[in-house]
Amino acid sequence: MRYYETLYIINPNLAEEDYRVVVSKFTDVVEKNKGVVTKVDEWGKKTLAYDIKKFDKGFYVLLQFCGEADLTAELKREMGLDDRILKYQTIKLSDNADLEKLKPKPEPIKAESVEAESAETESVEAESVEVKSIEAESVETESIGTKSVEAVEKTADSEETGAKGEGEKDGL
Repeated sequence: MRYYETLYIINPNLAEEDYRVVVSKFTDVVEKNKGVVTKVDEWGKKTLAYDIKKFDKGFYVLLQFCGEADLTAELKREMGLDDRILKYQTIKLSDNADLEKLKPKPEPIKAESVEAESAETESVEAESVEVKSIEAESVETESIGTKSVEAVEKTADSEETGAKGEGEKDGL
């Protein structure tokens, strides 16, 4: 099987459910023509480089799939007939594609959410350790500041007593 990707731009004025209908329509076209969809990447609403059919924005969708040459012809025909599609382009990525390598491996949703939660917990714990160390440094600074104030006061006291003591000795 050949490996293709089609990038198409959908009318930006469509409602969310109409947008979903268009995306599912073209994935169904691929599957009905004995193709295998490997990835549907929705890029969202973007500004176009130039106006297309009097639109300056559009919904970008990247469809990656495997199939035979006649599949691309049918996809082109369907996109040309659909007024909701502003522009499209299909590129052949490979002549002989291995479906096992291209298909996304299904990962359990629970495993991802557990990993994400543990990663968030670790980052929060790391931040709290940083905050505690910063607080400890500020406490040390305060205690150093207090000691230095006490040292300055003692020095000032000793200078005053030293000056009086010297004066008394001179007066005798």
